Amino acid sequence: MSIVKINVLTVPAEQREVLEQRFASRAGAVEGSDGFEWFELLRPLEGTDQYLVYTRWRSEEDFQNWMNGSMKAAHQGTAGGEGGAERPKPAASGSTLWSFEVVQQASPK
Repeated sequence: MSIVKINVLTVPAEQREVLEQRFASRAGAVEGSDGFEWFELLRPLEGTDQYLVYTRWRSEEDFQNWMNGSMKAAHQGTAGGEGGAERPKPAASGSTLWSFEVVQQASPK
């Protein structure tokens, strides 16, 4: 069965819109990756400043290939590529990665 990776991002209130815009601008960046199955960005409604970035993968190997390939490349270098432009300040002040194996699932009938 699939594996789930949940990146828990601590995002100060003043950075929420920045984070959401950055994710919106990367739309399509992971969807073509081999073994990718699902993505969701979950905004907190109450009681926390933590966003959840939910991805589901066919296997741990597929996730690691993405992490060490296109994801790593997208997070390295400068924001403007050439010309020495500085990378924008991170919108999140902390990050924790949770890993799960899907052992049961259901879908609507």
